Amino acid sequence: MRYTDIAIIGGGLAGSTAAAMLGRAGASAVLIDPRETYPADFRVEKLSGHAQLERFQRTGIADSVLRRATLSGENWIARFGHLLDKAPSRQFNLLYDSLVNAIRDEIPGTVERIWTKAVSIETSPERQRVALANDETISARLVVLANGLNVGLRHQLGISRNIVSACHSISIGFDVAPAGRNAFDFPALTYFSERPSDRIAYISLFPIGTRMRANLFVYRSFDDPWLNEFRRAPAETLNAALPRLKCITSAFDIMGEVKIRPVDLYVNDASDQPGVVLAGDAYATSCPAAGTGCDRVFTDVERLCNVYIPQWLASDGMDANKIAAFYADPVKRACDEWSAAKAFDFRSVSIATSPYWTAQRWARFMAWSTQGLLRRLGGAVHLEPNFLGHSSSSSRSSSSSSSSLSSSA
Repeated sequence: MRYTDIAIIGGGLAGSTAAAMLGRAGASAVLIDPRETYPADFRVEKLSGHAQLERFQRTGIADSVLRRATLSGENWIARFGHLLDKAPSRQFNLLYDSLVNAIRDEIPGTVERIWTKAVSIETSPERQRVALANDETISARLVVLANGLNVGLRHQLGISRNIVSACHSISIGFDVAPAGRNAFDFPALTYFSERPSDRIAYISLFPIGTRMRANLFVYRSFDDPWLNEFRRAPAETLNAALPRLKCITSAFDIMGEVKIRPVDLYVNDASDQPGVVLAGDAYATSCPAAGTGCDRVFTDVERLCNVYIPQWLASDGMDANKIAAFYADPVKRACDEWSAAKAFDFRSVSIATSPYWTAQRWARFMAWSTQGLLRRLGGAVHLEPNFLGHSSSSSRSSSSSSSSLSSSA
């Protein structure tokens, strides 16, 4: 039996960040994950936006981690084959496994790492027992369950899951290369859907090292034949869906493996569980097209490690009332609610055909066009349109109290 204050189950983005923060704070913690080196996984591939990067900064490890990323200082915005704006950006691009492994490098040596699978958890208002696949047992005051989409332990604990939107969106990732030339003209590009009937949100192209990465976000069912067509003939299928994309990119080839990841939006109810707290995707999922997943992870982990865990460890016991305070935290709740609302708003602004959402699409188009024109003329006005076509000043002010905003997966 090993004894510790905190057992962190899951060494992905949430779990590894929590281990780094708690270790730096001098807490007694153990990180449990089956893999010593995090493997390739199609998830987050860039971090961007003032608010999202500010959230990451609050973990205390952002500067070291982001040094490993490829920085895009400018992002082109386009639609209908027209370049709307060349927007300054602070977009840090790196594959998810590289991000997680960079965060793991920030975990102090005082945090024990056990590279095996947690197979069961027994909870109580005092101490928790975690049984491992290597026949060890961990006794901890608190278990941080950060094992992402894995449901086994949550089922064993009787935690119920509420599916909010099944197959809400699908992310498609692949590499692209310019045909017949050495490089693309743009440093990074976001190209928005041309027609709601295409059921596409946008495609984002951005460099990671020497390669150009593409993330395409669509709203389709997972058994849609269109996805099989994309796997079979990706370049032809993409060109048919976004025929004027090449007006911006010129000819290109799709290279290597195409990865497709559907996302269900769900929330787990663990408010009555003593001794166990859920963080990141283990608690609730986010829509990659809306780009809020990292905001939620960094908010969860920052509130846990900077506010709640120090309070919980300072007094006896680890009952359900203590844990419930985290789920009710106003900063966390504001971020969760903003993320959920943005997932549905972004889907509607991409594919809904009502007069309201049609007007929103045109408002977004006009806002970016105006900002691009002002920038070319050297104007001082900065509209910063967000994905819904409004000035982002309102969303920034409403979210600033809850930490910060935005990401892609």
